[in-house]
Amino acid sequence: MIIRRLYLFALLFVFLSAGVAGAQNPLLDLVAKNVIQKYQSSTCEQLWEARGKPKSAQEQEMIQLLRSDPTLRTQFINMIAGPVANKMFECSMIP
Repeated sequence: MIIRRLYLFALLFVFLSAGVAGAQNPLLDLVAKNVIQKYQSSTCEQLWEARGKPKSAQEQEMIQLLRSDPTLRTQFINMIAGPVANKMFECSMIP
């Protein structure tokens, strides 16, 4: 009886954890899409200018969330790495 309760508790925990992670993915997808769009639609000059400007409150919140959650950070970087790195290379922002 106790083992069954522990099993049900563990199963509930797995489902709740998956639900929380799943609920964050649409937000992460939207943010990644916006970052990619920003890099693809900006000129090199605009990107160089934006580099030195302070981040908005929303950007700072997202950065803090990504710093505190390695799983989300990994997902985010995997989504944006290719398009952003290519644009940065085109703009001589990376070697």
